[in-house]
Amino acid sequence: MAADEIAGPVHAFLTLRGLDGSGRSFPEVLGFDDAQIEGVHDFIQWLFPLREPSRAVPGAPVIGAAEAEAIRHDPWAQDSLTAARARMLFFYAETKGWLRPYDHNHLRITRILTSLRDLVGLEEARVFHERITALNRAAGSPVNPESLDFWRRAVS
Repeated sequence: MAADEIAGPVHAFLTLRGLDGSGRSFPEVLGFDDAQIEGVHDFIQWLFPLREPSRAVPGAPVIGAAEAEAIRHDPWAQDSLTAARARMLFFYAETKGWLRPYDHNHLRITRILTSLRDLVGLEEARVFHERITALNRAAGSPVNPESLDFWRRAVS
């Protein structure tokens, strides 16, 4: 595959050459305010793609091996994943609704950790994990043990 070749729709989205399934660009999604991040449920699969289908959003994109490899080796896609990680970390630091025993954001965090691990690297996933678990501890550790275990296993 040539360096400028697009391997799939998520790769195109992450390299600013395509739109997500709702017709939004990467910068548009990254510019969501905290209320949009909390309330819109079909963007996280585009920011943090996985090789398995979403159970929460039927029809969400799934990346194959070739697209994952292209994303891993594309500096634009890597920059987008890093920017998405920073935006989501800011969201979790600024909002407290996810800091309870059960919340849909716990699944999002598992997705983010898994995607970062598989597409950017284990170290990047571990940094995100450390920051998220520090936020949980600072709030008195309200997140349920099962979610914490999913997060831990994603970076093991």
